[in-house]
Amino acid sequence: MVVLLEMWVLVIIVAVSLQSRVLLSSQNLTCNSDDVRGLRGFMNGLESPIDGWWPKFSSSFSSSSCCNWVGINCNSTSGPLPVSLFLLPHLEVVDLSGNRFNGVLPLNINLPALQVLDISDNAFGDSLPSGLCVNSTRIHVLIFAANYFNGTIPLEFGNCNFLEHLDVASNYLSGVIPKFLFTLPKLVELALHDNRFTDIEGIGNSTSHLVRLDISSNRFSRNIPDFFHRFPNLSYFSAHSNNLFGGIPPSLSHSPSISSLSLRNNSLDGKINFNCSAMVNLTSLDLASNNFSGTIPDALSSCQKLKALNLARNPILKGQIPQTFKNFPSLSYLSLSNCSLSNLSTALKVLQHCPNLSVLVLTMNFYNEQLPPDDDLQFKSLKALVIANSNLTGSIPPWLKGLTQLQLLDFSWNHMTGSIPGYLGNFKSLFYLDLSNNSFSGEIPKNLTRLESLISRDMSLKDPSPSFPFFKIRNMSARGSIAQYNQIMRFPPLLDLSYNHLTGPIWREFGNLKKLHVLDLKHNNLSGTIPGSLSGMRSIETLDLSFNSLTGTIPTSLVSLSFLSKFSVAYNNLTGTIPSGGQFPTFTNSTFEGNSGLCGDFFINCDKIQVPLQTPASENNQEDFAIILPVLTGFGAGFFVTVIALLVVPAIRDKSKRN
Repeated sequence: MVVLLEMWVLVIIVAVSLQSRVLLSSQNLTCNSDDVRGLRGFMNGLESPIDGWWPKFSSSFSSSSCCNWVGINCNSTSGPLPVSLFLLPHLEVVDLSGNRFNGVLPLNINLPALQVLDISDNAFGDSLPSGLCVNSTRIHVLIFAANYFNGTIPLEFGNCNFLEHLDVASNYLSGVIPKFLFTLPKLVELALHDNRFTDIEGIGNSTSHLVRLDISSNRFSRNIPDFFHRFPNLSYFSAHSNNLFGGIPPSLSHSPSISSLSLRNNSLDGKINFNCSAMVNLTSLDLASNNFSGTIPDALSSCQKLKALNLARNPILKGQIPQTFKNFPSLSYLSLSNCSLSNLSTALKVLQHCPNLSVLVLTMNFYNEQLPPDDDLQFKSLKALVIANSNLTGSIPPWLKGLTQLQLLDFSWNHMTGSIPGYLGNFKSLFYLDLSNNSFSGEIPKNLTRLESLISRDMSLKDPSPSFPFFKIRNMSARGSIAQYNQIMRFPPLLDLSYNHLTGPIWREFGNLKKLHVLDLKHNNLSGTIPGSLSGMRSIETLDLSFNSLTGTIPTSLVSLSFLSKFSVAYNNLTGTIPSGGQFPTFTNSTFEGNSGLCGDFFINCDKIQVPLQTPASENNQEDFAIILPVLTGFGAGFFVTVIALLVVPAIRDKSKRN
C-alpha cells in the first residue's frame, strides 16, 4: 500500500486512489505499475514536480521499488490515514476507496476546498466526521459506504448546502433519519441502505429535490409515510427488506415521478392498487415477499412504461392472470412465483400476447396442473421460462420448440414424464437447463452436447435487467446462503438432469461443452463408462455422476479440470485406482463411497484390497479346497488300505483255510 506521508506542496486538484496492491518479496516491498500510475496522476495535479520523482517516471518501470521515494512509505498492512492529509487547504478531490484503511476519522476535518470525498470500502469506524460541512462548505459528494461507522447522522450535515450525493450505505448507523437531509437544497441522491435506522422524520411542508432515495435493509417497523407529494422529482425509491406494514400510501401509488419502486420483503398487506393513469413514468415495480391479498389488478396493464413486475411470494394473492394483460406491450419481466394462482393454460394463452416478454417466472403455482400441450402457443421473445416446484404433470410440450431465443429453462421439482426432446439442443442461446427432480425417462438426447452457448458462450444481454432478483437459488457450498440473480447472464452455465429415470450412456461428446460450469446427472440409471473426453469441459466446477450404474475406471484425464471443486461418483460400480493429481486430493471419501472396487492413496489403500480384488470369496473357497483335497484323498486312500489290510485280507485267509 502506497501512502503519501509528506504533502507539503500546494495542491490544486488531487484524485488519489490508493489500492492495496503491494507485492511482498523476501527482501523488501515493491510497488507495481498500478501504484506508479497512481503516483503519476497525483504528481500531474501539482504545480511543480517533487524532487526525485520525475526521473523515476521517465524511465521504464521495472522491479525497482518506489517505496524509498521522497514522501512515500510502503506498508503491506492496514492502518490509519495520516492526519496531515486532512490539513491541506487546496485539496479538492480525495478518493481513498477500496483500501484497508482503518481507525477513526478526525471529527473536524479542515479541507475548505474539498468537493469530493470517497472513503468507501475501508474499515473506518466510530462516528461520522461532524465537522465536514462546517469547514468544507463546498462539498458536492460524500461517500462513506461499506465501513464500520456507527451512531447517528451528525446535525452538522445540515450545513452541507452544496451536497448533491450522500452515500452512507452498509454501515452500522442507527436512530432516526433526520428531516434536514430531505431539505438540503441541492441533494439529489441519498443512499442510506444496509444500516440500522429505525424511523424517519416527517418532511413537513418542505419540498425535497431528491431524485434517488434508498432506505432498504434497515429496521423500520411502521407504515410508509404519506409524504411523497413533497418529492416532485423522486424517480427511484427503494425500501425493501424492512418491517414496513400497512398499505401503500396514496401519495406513493399516485406519484407521477416514480420510475422504479421496490418494497419487497416487508409486511405490507391489503390490495394492490396503483393509479397507472397518474404513474406515467413507472418502469419497475417490486412488491414481492409481502402479504398482499386479492387478485392481480387488471389496471396494471395500463401502466404504459411498466417493464418489470415482481409480485412473487405473496402467498394469498390468488386468482388468474388478468385478461387485460393481453394488452401489455411494455411488459418484459414478470415474476409471480409462490402465489396462489390457477389455470396455467389460460395464463400462458394470455401472456403470449405480450410481445416483449423476455422473462417469465411462475414457480410454485398451478399445483398438479398439466403443462398445456397446445401447438399454437408462441413466445418469440422469451429468454427465461421458470415453472418449477409446482407438481406439474405431462411431458414437455411441442410448442416449446418455438422458443428459439430461450437462454434459461427450469422445470425442476415437478412430476413431468416422457423423454427429454432432442430439439432443446438446437437452441443456440440455451445455456441453463434444469429438468431435475422429475420422472423423465429414456436416453439423454445427444443433441444437448451440441448446445452452442455451452461450447462458445458468445452471448450478450441487450435488454436492461430488472431492478429486482427474478430468481433465487440456494448455494449449499456457501453454508446455505441464497444467491440472487436479476440478470440472465449471471446464472452459471448448467445442465441439471438429476433425480430422473434416465438410462443409457454418458455421451463422450459432453467433452465439447467447454463453457459448462455444472453437469449434474446423479440419481438416474445411467450405465457404461465415464468418458475420458469429459476433460474437455475445462470450465466445469461441479460434476456429479453419483447414484447410477456406471462401470469401469475414473479417467485420469479428469485431473486436468483445474476448476473442479465439487465431484462425486459415489454409489456406482466403478473399479481401479482413483486419480491422485489435480483437484482429486481435495475431495472427501464420500466422493467415492459405494464403489467396492475403487482404491486410492487418500481413499482406501490399494494394497489393502489387492488380494480381495484378485481373489474373490468364491475363488478363495476353491483355492482352499484345492489345498485340502490332496490331504483328504491321501487320508481316504490310507484309511481304505488299512481297512482292507485289517479286515478283508484276514477274512479271505480264513475262508481259504476252511476250504
